Amino acid sequence: MKLSIETFGQGEPLVFIHGMGSAATAWKPLVKVLSNDFKLVLIDLPGHGQTPYSQNQPMDPNSLAKLIKQNLTDLHIDKFHLIGNSLGGWICLEIAANYPESVGSVIALAPAGLWLTPFTSRYPGEVALRVIAGGVNKLAPSLLNYTWAKQIGFETVSPRWKELDYEICLDATNAMANSTGYFPAWDALLGKRFDKKVSENIPITIIFGDSDRTLPEKTCQERSLAPKHAKWIILPNTGHAPMWDSTDEVLSEINSTVSSTT
Repeated sequence: MKLSIETFGQGEPLVFIHGMGSAATAWKPLVKVLSNDFKLVLIDLPGHGQTPYSQNQPMDPNSLAKLIKQNLTDLHIDKFHLIGNSLGGWICLEIAANYPESVGSVIALAPAGLWLTPFTSRYPGEVALRVIAGGVNKLAPSLLNYTWAKQIGFETVSPRWKELDYEICLDATNAMANSTGYFPAWDALLGKRFDKKVSENIPITIIFGDSDRTLPEKTCQERSLAPKHAKWIILPNTGHAPMWDSTDEVLSEINSTVSSTT
């Protein structure tokens, strides 16, 4: 399956993998800065963004890792750094475990899969957001000008929801509303968690927010499942999308992690 992949800029490749119900547009706050120094590779997962959903495509994290690696190989991108959020963070860890020779470093923002007890059913709150987004998508451009609408859509995602840029909110609403791969991705991770070893030669930085209500600390941030050599960071006043809430801090950690490989 061919994924929608946008590339631009020059330098070492940074591969961005978004989360479930999201799209490559989620990375805009980082892209504006990083495009000056790196080749950026922005991926839309199956049934997300510009990539159509295919019923023949397995949606579990390991299968998506293999799919992404094949697409990168087809583009002659053989060595790269990985940056992922939520499901995308999990996929980054899978790629690093499966293809250590290709991965320079990993920066996982609020990665999924680090739970001792895997989910056995869809998370009700996330399902509700998908339904709401689908119902109001056409009205989103005007609704998001109202504080109450923005609060409904983003209060659980970000403790700084009032400060979120209008474009970020609109992009996120459109991405969620049009994510035909959302429920297949949910169902494919049920009963699973990340449980592989990653080479200590690959620098890994894992970043969570202290206000992550999607993957809370008590149940979804199990350090024993992360690579033992990973740098673990908790950012204050930050939710499930650290690249939105703490953009400068995330940029600093990306540059630090990538530079540690040279």
